[in-house]
Amino acid sequence: MWKSCGVGIGVLASGSGTVLHAILEAGIPVRVVVVDRTCAALDIAAAAGVRARTVHRGPLKDLDRVEFTHRIVDALQHDDVDTVVMAGFMTVLEKPVFDAFPGRVLNTHPALLPAFRGAHAVEEALAMGVKVTGCTVHIATPEVDAGPILAQEPVAVRPDDTVESLHERIKAVERRLYPQTIKEFVGL
Repeated sequence: MWKSCGVGIGVLASGSGTVLHAILEAGIPVRVVVVDRTCAALDIAAAAGVRARTVHRGPLKDLDRVEFTHRIVDALQHDDVDTVVMAGFMTVLEKPVFDAFPGRVLNTHPALLPAFRGAHAVEEALAMGVKVTGCTVHIATPEVDAGPILAQEPVAVRPDDTVESLHERIKAVERRLYPQTIKEFVGL
């Protein structure tokens, strides 16, 4: 049901690289890792022998998102990427990336979308007192966390959960569900 144009995968990362590591461990062929700052994902890419590029973002208050997005697209296209996988990439991108890779930008989110969209999903789930939250893999669109859902898996909220404990259990699901969904999407 989900098919992309091939297996030229580019991963966007900003942080610890745990999702990138899970993707690589699953045998998904990554052509390039693009980061917006110096982070552990660079070391993970290097250890796996995957090319990495840094497109510096700078301070958010000075960010021209459209110009930054064009630089991200250029970095991805340099390595003939046809599917983009966001793996903890914490900068919201603009329309040019969705124009360059229509229907082929994947993202993961720590909630069962459409509930708790945005950057504070785990905190909001706890504040609302939900009994179940989870992980969603979806096609990213210009509207944050609003694209078509590819896969979801619930995670129970425990009475003694903190943001950290709940988020860690969601991440454990994410590190399994996301690579599996990527493989299905690209036909591996």
